[in-house]
Amino acid sequence: MPPSPPAVPAVPTDEITRQAVSTGAVDGQGVPTVEAGAVSPAGGAAATASRVNAGWLVLAGMLLVALNLRAAVTSLGALLDEVRVGLALSGTMAGFVTTLPTIAFAGLGAATPWLVRRFSPARLLVLAMLALTVGQVLRAVTGSAVVFLFTSALALSGIAVANILLPMLVKQHFPHRTGLVTGAYTMALTVGTTVAAASAVPVAHAFGSWRAGLGVWAGLAAVAVLPWLPAALRGRAAARRSGATLRSGVRPGRTRLGWAMAVYFGAQSLSGYAIMGWLAQMFRDAGFRPQDAGLLLAGVTALGVPIALLMPTLAGRLGSLRPLVFALTTASSLAYLGLAFAPRGGALVWVVLLAFGQGAFPLILATIGLRARTADGTVALSAFAQSTGYVIAASGPLLVGILHDATGGWLAPIGFLLVALAVQTCAGVLIARPRYIEDER
Repeated sequence: MPPSPPAVPAVPTDEITRQAVSTGAVDGQGVPTVEAGAVSPAGGAAATASRVNAGWLVLAGMLLVALNLRAAVTSLGALLDEVRVGLALSGTMAGFVTTLPTIAFAGLGAATPWLVRRFSPARLLVLAMLALTVGQVLRAVTGSAVVFLFTSALALSGIAVANILLPMLVKQHFPHRTGLVTGAYTMALTVGTTVAAASAVPVAHAFGSWRAGLGVWAGLAAVAVLPWLPAALRGRAAARRSGATLRSGVRPGRTRLGWAMAVYFGAQSLSGYAIMGWLAQMFRDAGFRPQDAGLLLAGVTALGVPIALLMPTLAGRLGSLRPLVFALTTASSLAYLGLAFAPRGGALVWVVLLAFGQGAFPLILATIGLRARTADGTVALSAFAQSTGYVIAASGPLLVGILHDATGGWLAPIGFLLVALAVQTCAGVLIARPRYIEDER
């Protein structure tokens, strides 16, 4: 009989981690990514199992974070009248509160790449969700309009950071499932948006105060902290090394692709915020009862849930995004024309078409990951496209309101939205062809 092969001693898991950190072989959460053959089979199996478990934990954490990304905004929108009365907000301050999300997303989103180079993504998400939790609690209990404004800004700062980080985490942990994972977290975002908008008023009525309708969402934000705590509490050396892998070499603002992405993101966000702010009023002016107009608006968001999952998946499989860009433009154009000339007769059709047209949001989120080779490129492109895009989007609801007041109807506001849609389409054509931000200078 041939002699038995010598036994290979198992390498302890902590030794695997030490080797990985010393060589830089860690992923974005500090999980070892030791190459095959670098350690014994037993140690390699342990490392593989650790990476698989960490992947599921990251996915769960991303979905929980995504559920929180609009709840603080839409719950306030649903209770704005009650908040205005309760805090004696002036009309100017109430208008500023409704514009604050886009200001926060633009300003703090632009600072996120700087933060990522200094802290691990897990630690940033823990801090972001804690800021969202504390901000929502404090604004629900304060009796001061000024404190309400600042605590709302604190909550929104957490959302702004998380907005930028999620596309980067998809690129780091799921590079071969970009469309599917982006669709999953975008769907979670849409669900959170819909549930918060639909339930904020009933919750407030059940507890007898608007404060409950706003404060309840702090619990969901606190839960979103939990999946990120293990990685955030790991050794500082691993966290520093994982954060140091992100460099500042990518400058989307100096590229044609970066600006096209920003314009597309901004134009679709402009229309999205305008629809959220004014669609119900359009239907009320067309003769619908207030509750029915609210249901039609909710229908746009609800129908967006499956579209949020479908659109990134299609984007990941298609060689060119032009068919999707033109399909979304066609749906939105028909919906706007229908709202302008037959808002009551075809209301359900316009709602369906609007929901499909708003698929531009999950499409651009998926495209951010598809147009970057690296996590560095993804976070840089995500920050530039979103921060610049939200600056563009901030003008949407305001201009729609101004045009409506000036003309007394909806033809001029809808014409403005059609112009924005044309700009969006032109930018969409530019981002449709496969290429990478790292290759452009």
